[in-house]
Parts: sequence; C-alpha cells; structure tokens
Amino acid sequence: MKKYTYPSVLTIAGFDGSGGAGIQADIKTASALGCFSTSVLTALPVQNTQGVRTIYPIPVEAVADQIEAILDDIFPDAIKIGMVHTPQLVETIVSTLGKYKKIPLVFDPVMVATSGHRLIEEDTISAITEQLFPIADVVTPNMDEAAILAKMKVETVEDLYAAGKEIKKLGCKSILLKGGHQETSTITSLFYDENEKFHSFETVKFNTNNTHGSGCTLSSAIASYLAQGKTLYDAVSLGQDYVYQAIEHGKDVQTGLGNGPLNHFFNPQKLIKNEMV
Repeated sequence: MKKYTYPSVLTIAGFDGSGGAGIQADIKTASALGCFSTSVLTALPVQNTQGVRTIYPIPVEAVADQIEAILDDIFPDAIKIGMVHTPQLVETIVSTLGKYKKIPLVFDPVMVATSGHRLIEEDTISAITEQLFPIADVVTPNMDEAAILAKMKVETVEDLYAAGKEIKKLGCKSILLKGGHQETSTITSLFYDENEKFHSFETVKFNTNNTHGSGCTLSSAIASYLAQGKTLYDAVSLGQDYVYQAIEHGKDVQTGLGNGPLNHFFNPQKLIKNEMV
C-alpha cells in the first residue's frame, strides 16, 4: 500500500484571537493552499480588528519546547517566522532551529501592526539582524518596517530601492519589500534577490480597510509555496497573487469595527498528497 505525506508548514508567530493575523492567518493560509500547518506560539497579543490592547509574553523555554516537539515529529518542509519581540526569544528560536537540518525559512519582521501600534522592543532589532537574517531565505518588511531597518524614510518606490540596498547590508539573502502602504492607485513591491537583482511587482490598490493580517498571510503563502517545492522567485510571485485575490474577495465584507481580515478561503485547495519515496 502506497504512503503519502502532506507538504508541511510550521509557523512560529504570535496570536490573534480575532482571527485575521498571526498564527490564525498563517494556519488559514497554509490550509487554503493545500499544506498541513503546525504552529508554535511566541506571544499572546490581546487584539481585535481595532488594534492591540496588550501583549502577554510566552516563556522562552515554552517556545523552545514547542519547536522541538513539532520538529521531532512532523518535520516541516518550510518555516515562517513572524512576531519575535525580545532578544531572548530571537536567541531561543535560532539556537533551537540550529539543532535541525536547514530548510526554507521566511521571516516576516513584524514590528508595526496595521493599526500603527509598535510591536517590537528596540533592542530586539539588532538581535534579529544579527541572528535571524542570516538563516532566513527571504525577509518580508512592509514600508514602516523597512524604514526602521534601513534607518531612513520610506515613502516612495524610489525609497524602497534605496532601503532594499541598506537592508541587504544587514545580512539578508533576499528581501521582499512590500509596498502596500503607498498612497497611489498602483502598489509596487520589490523583490531584491540573492544575486542583487530587483524584481518589480505591481498591483491595483483596493479601496478597503480589510487588510488586517496581509503581511502574515503573504509570508505564510510564500512558505507554503516553498513547501510545495517552488523556487523562491515563484513562491514570492504566487504568494503576492494569493494575497491580492484574498483582499479582493474580502474587500466588501465587514468583520469587526476596524481593519477587517482577508478572505483566505476564496479558492481553498485540498491537502496535497505527495507519494513517499
């Protein structure tokens, strides 16, 4: 009798009880794209569509234990890392993952929520750049996060190009600079690959507030496509298309009183079954 496996994606990220961002968005995304999702909780933000009220920490020992429990049993084909808000947490994640073989890793440097709430401690940034950037295959900052990392204003497409070059100096293999905060009818995102080449992606901007968790969703989509064996460029391209359609299909739905979520299940895929070798 033949045996099969599902492409598996591990998300290491924060919580969102309102279901639009964080681990909840990651699980929805991977599931909608036909992957099996596992998760490790790094923090417990108390939030809804209107913003973050407070953040309760998870002990770093608990984070390490969660990672080991998953990797010892359901070893993922790709990993997405989201909210890591203390240097100790960065160190714990990197050292624990270092015990296992390297697999594709997408890092979404969650620093600023859609509501504008700052989510990261200042001394965490150097820990992220020194320890997480070198092991990530792609880092996915939005414009606010790119500004923090590059230490410059990031308001235009030209700024994104300049910021990409500055962030690359911090040790990234590749960077997807997300342009969702641009005040233009067309949004331009840039993928700066490991060969120092920029790739531009343009999409029409929707008139909607339903973009809560779009960054989490994008990084999870990229990880899901990498888990399926896609190249990094293709995973980035397909991931952006998935988010675009998820926003389009949810743009006119009211969920909550603030920034609503995407429609992750506009075209859900069955779990992919790969024959075991």
